[in-house]
Amino acid sequence: MSADAPPKTSPHAASRSTATTSATVLPGIGLCAAITAVAMAAQALEERATGHPYVEALVLAILIGIAVRTAWTPDARFRTGIAFSAKQLLEVAVVLLGASLSLGAILASGPALLAGIVGTVVIGIAASIGICRALGLPARMAILVACGNAICGNSAIAAVAPVIGAEPKDIAAAIAFTAVLGVLMVLGLPLFVPLAGLSDNQYGVLAGLTVYAVPQVLAATVPVSLLSTQVGTLVKLVRVLMLGPVVVAFSLIAPRLPSAAAGGAEARPARPGLTKLVPWFILGFLALATLRSLGLVPDAAVKPLTQLAGVLTILSMAALGLGVDVRVLARVGGRVTLAVTASLAVLIAVSLCLITGLAIR
Repeated sequence: MSADAPPKTSPHAASRSTATTSATVLPGIGLCAAITAVAMAAQALEERATGHPYVEALVLAILIGIAVRTAWTPDARFRTGIAFSAKQLLEVAVVLLGASLSLGAILASGPALLAGIVGTVVIGIAASIGICRALGLPARMAILVACGNAICGNSAIAAVAPVIGAEPKDIAAAIAFTAVLGVLMVLGLPLFVPLAGLSDNQYGVLAGLTVYAVPQVLAATVPVSLLSTQVGTLVKLVRVLMLGPVVVAFSLIAPRLPSAAAGGAEARPARPGLTKLVPWFILGFLALATLRSLGLVPDAAVKPLTQLAGVLTILSMAALGLGVDVRVLARVGGRVTLAVTASLAVLIAVSLCLITGLAIR
């Protein structure tokens, strides 16, 4: 045998390596799964009591994870699985979300409203980033808050975070405070109907443009009317479809974001390849959304794929919560709350201007 020949790996050695890897990640994944089960059970009880999930399992998972992390620091045995859940499982969830999106609903909404939704998302992101940076928030935190406000709350934050390399504490802070305002939006937004004299159709557009999650849109519109619910859901789904292009755009911007490790200096790496500019899971997301739009993803498969994506997202949020030191979260709380509130106020104002400008009745 040549001295330069690589050593042969026996099937038994490869099997032992796989078993070792599984044993390394399983304790952490198991811990995240336990938190996920508790969060989903709590949401089920909440739905049974109130009829709507005002605080979703995704939010509960990250809050429970933070609580567990505050009371107990997981040792090395759990850390690999927690990290795997926060990154790889989240990326799989993002891919699967593509199955729930179809271009058909967008074409039916009309070009003017479609352009208005796109413009509202773009203006909302730009304004939010400006507000956050003016308040001294880090660039990555500003992007998370902006995408959460302008697109779809927790899901947008979860999707954008791995693309820009956001830290767990920033993800948790953005989700936690966005979640609080999401609940307040559900409770307070119907007041715009009498205060602003909105019709059911106008209110549906407003809810679809401003409320974070699809279930929250339902909770905010069902008490008003069926028309509001239908319009709000359609507008919200169009808005959610902006997630793909926005994530791709930030994947292009990410290499030029200030580097936290470099003390704020800009990172200017060599030009990366396509897989670095557009991560695999974003390509998968867009591919699955395209297949769905072409009718190549059966309707019967959409619901289970979406449900699986939801469970994996909740599990990854539990992992993020387990990686957060609540004392760090408390230190940034005031500025993040102010930034999210101000950004949301801008989004509502832009949405009302759109309704007026398009003469929506």
